[in-house]
Amino acid sequence: MMEAKEACGVFGVYAPGRSVAHLTFDGLYALQHRGQESAGMAVSDGDLITVMKDMGLVTTVFDERKLSGLRGHLAIGHTRYSTAGSSDWMNAQPVFRGVGRAGFGLAHNGNLTNTDALAEQANMLPGLVSSDSDLVAELLAQAFPPDLPERPRSEHAGDLERALMEVLPKVEGAFSFVLMDADRVIGVRDPNGFRPLCLGRLDATDEYEQGWVLASESPALDVIGATFIRELEPGEMVVIDGKEVRSERPFPEERLDPRLCIFEFVYFARPDTTLYGNEVHGARRRMGQLLATQRPVQADLVMGVPDSGVPAAEGYALGSGIPYGQGLVKNRYIGRTFIAPTQAERANGVRRKLNPLRENIAGKRVVVVDDSIVRGTTTRAMVKMLREAGATEIHLRISSPPFRWPCFYGIDTPDRSELLAAVKTPEEITEFLDVDSLEYLSLAHLVEAIDAPGAGFCDACLTGTYPVPVGVKVDITERPAVTAAAGSPTA
Repeated sequence: MMEAKEACGVFGVYAPGRSVAHLTFDGLYALQHRGQESAGMAVSDGDLITVMKDMGLVTTVFDERKLSGLRGHLAIGHTRYSTAGSSDWMNAQPVFRGVGRAGFGLAHNGNLTNTDALAEQANMLPGLVSSDSDLVAELLAQAFPPDLPERPRSEHAGDLERALMEVLPKVEGAFSFVLMDADRVIGVRDPNGFRPLCLGRLDATDEYEQGWVLASESPALDVIGATFIRELEPGEMVVIDGKEVRSERPFPEERLDPRLCIFEFVYFARPDTTLYGNEVHGARRRMGQLLATQRPVQADLVMGVPDSGVPAAEGYALGSGIPYGQGLVKNRYIGRTFIAPTQAERANGVRRKLNPLRENIAGKRVVVVDDSIVRGTTTRAMVKMLREAGATEIHLRISSPPFRWPCFYGIDTPDRSELLAAVKTPEEITEFLDVDSLEYLSLAHLVEAIDAPGAGFCDACLTGTYPVPVGVKVDITERPAVTAAAGSPTA
């Protein structure tokens, strides 16, 4: 039951003749799980870029009246959770700068780790940097040539691309960017590929010419009828201008080190997303199957915590031979519990969000499968509900290793002192949660379940090994001992 804020969602489309605003709306709706604080899009008709953004869900920010007024042949969009910068309208994206012929827009998924150094280069005083995304936009704007009236339109064509080639090598951390100027859409993935970004194609028809799409996850392509082509490679920049889809390499070779966030497979990505060539749902089922082999238990029912724990629960039932069934019903109109500011409110949020099926649970020994434990507050509240519903034994199984370290690459996790596995031993966690047994999936089994031989991952939140310097001091005090009885990550 992940309690950390997720990464943002980005989307871009180049599709002359089609309603790119409606395509962007559908794409953002498919990426709503990646950000629920604000939504926005920027649309270009070749001469003018129009930006519309606001706080709230995609369906709150946009309606048919607003979409019908956003006309053009290319667009970018964004759904946001605040990982760097406050949650307010000023930090909603896309970010816009009015430089060059028509300006440019930028949408960002991730978190930079050298913002102080970049702000100094941009001559921005401390406290004036509202977000790392806004900082990158400012650096790009400064890299544009002077707006001289005698510059012909043709000379403006490569301004944004040239600015990116100058600025990107200076940027560190996690970033998947989707940008646009009046005539082109550009996608960039950082040299480690921390956050996902993929390319799709809208096939030509009798009515429309061929179009191209960029998105954080492949379901955003499916929903608009685009064909998944491939994931952008770490360190790649793709330029879409109607004539071609061109790949550039703005980063030095020595910085390329693929490290996709391993929690994209555990929790963040939709189950129908393709990452490293594999569908996420299948990986989550395999996590459950392998988890069943680590510490067998006698039980009557395997149940998953909706929604992200369900595929692993199905796999656990398959691997253990224990019948699978539903134990909790989810109210799908309730937001995520981590949004609540206090632990008490988060615990109450669980009761609003989940309700037990008492006939399925009463008098039974149940295996409860969930994706992770962060603070443990919501998990404890969920266990209490199951006890009240009559479960005689509760065996908690987690389809990831213990979450012990904060993330600095685009996931807004709590301070390390708030991470349950960082401050308590597995035995103490078992007692705190009031479960009969606890088992985490080992890191070795997690990588095996993903089934992407040779692929690189960032597992810093599990191991404390950060592939890119994070720019802050991280508490490296001794981790709680993990005994075989409670499960152990295998490095």
